[in-house]
Amino acid sequence: MIPEEQAEVAALLRAMSGKAPIETHISAVFVGPAAAWKLKKAVKLGFLDFSAPAAREHFLRRELALNAPFAPGLYQAVVPVTRGVDGALSLDGQGQVVEHVLQMAPLPPAAFLETITRQEGLSPARLDELADVVAACHEALAPAQPSDVAAIIRGNAAAATRAGLPGPRVGAWAEAALAWHERLAPDLAARAAAGRVRRCHGDLHLGNLCLWRGRVTLFDALEFDEALATIDTGYDLAFLLMDLEHRLGRAAANRVLNRYVARNGDAGLVAGLPLWLSLRAMIRAHATASRGADGLPYLDRAEAMLRPPPPRLIAIGGLPGTGKSRLARALAPEIGAAPGALVLRSDEIRKRQAGAAPEQRLPPAGYTQAASARVFAELATAARTALAGGQAVIADAAFLRPEERTQIATAAGALPFTGLWLTAPLAVLRTRVAARMGDASDADVAVLEAAAARPVGPLDWAEIPAAADPVPAARARLRGGR
Repeated sequence: MIPEEQAEVAALLRAMSGKAPIETHISAVFVGPAAAWKLKKAVKLGFLDFSAPAAREHFLRRELALNAPFAPGLYQAVVPVTRGVDGALSLDGQGQVVEHVLQMAPLPPAAFLETITRQEGLSPARLDELADVVAACHEALAPAQPSDVAAIIRGNAAAATRAGLPGPRVGAWAEAALAWHERLAPDLAARAAAGRVRRCHGDLHLGNLCLWRGRVTLFDALEFDEALATIDTGYDLAFLLMDLEHRLGRAAANRVLNRYVARNGDAGLVAGLPLWLSLRAMIRAHATASRGADGLPYLDRAEAMLRPPPPRLIAIGGLPGTGKSRLARALAPEIGAAPGALVLRSDEIRKRQAGAAPEQRLPPAGYTQAASARVFAELATAARTALAGGQAVIADAAFLRPEERTQIATAAGALPFTGLWLTAPLAVLRTRVAARMGDASDADVAVLEAAAARPVGPLDWAEIPAAADPVPAARARLRGGR
């Protein structure tokens, strides 16, 4: 409901838009054919105070400043609502200013990713684009001082109790989450020192993503609480990963995680994921319950995230065209802590080291022996980092040299290691490589022929036939079968 003191303004905006607004508990958006106007409601809640007109204007301007850089043209201006000498209200007219609204471009319901997800899902290409957009957003932000995550945990536990979620379960969750936070404190401090804490979006779920001018766009960043939005970039990403897993399943969340890390190399974020995913699920649990809906599925998820399985390292090698990346993607959601194993692909690392997008082709200088040594060194380092953080890892590379296989196996340390070696007839591989398009691998048939002519040396990895689908055999091998 719109507060009575704003009823006259709401009537003006409804007449201009020609329809009823889209409402939340803190705002109303009036969508017209040529423009949309956002009215912040004159409410005072436990986590915000919009009761004063000056506060509403301030936070509208803050919302514009935060969102306009990442959604140019979608966010347009903060506009006054004025009362003329005749007593009538108008938008940006003469007379006394009685309210302010945020003017935006109108979006149809079909433009919101939440709607697209519900109606048709998200394609692999769209998931990759989503990860690319979030990674680019995070990299553009300036480092900041971290917020008090322990206070955020306690605040959400209190909100969950007020929302009517089971008190004993909420209390046990808070105790476990605080223990996780204490255990992670050195890692989180190191990430903050390295600049991974930034003034982020703060509310990064599918409901706050849309298609604008043909591309995925972030909007509606959290504007009313700097502490809640000044967070580790991994915690910002975690809301999206949790939402994707809940709505589309673990494979979608896993793909976004892996594409995100492929773009910025932040393998260390996985250490915080159990806590961050759990906290994001708890936020959704009490927000859902406060609306009178069932928040228990989110509470179940919040509890489960704090009980991750132990990590392991799997390496997948073989000639170009054997399907290493396809197998890695199929296995990753099934292995390790949510949202599944971190896939470290040598082709993507090589492109990132060269400052190129994964699908951008590199010149021969990107494939020198020295360049390859740097790639495999980073692959091993990232694997050790992720494993130390508790996340399972799948290393995806050709591993044609014995020293490369030794290097990745050594990265496992005392943790379980499994090496899988994919094989297929050369004729099959030629056909696959020749047909490949839009992939991070630059290997062509000539590269395949040259690689096939070189001996790989002693091989103690499990051989998996890959002329047909290798996934069942690989799963059996990882379960200890034959």
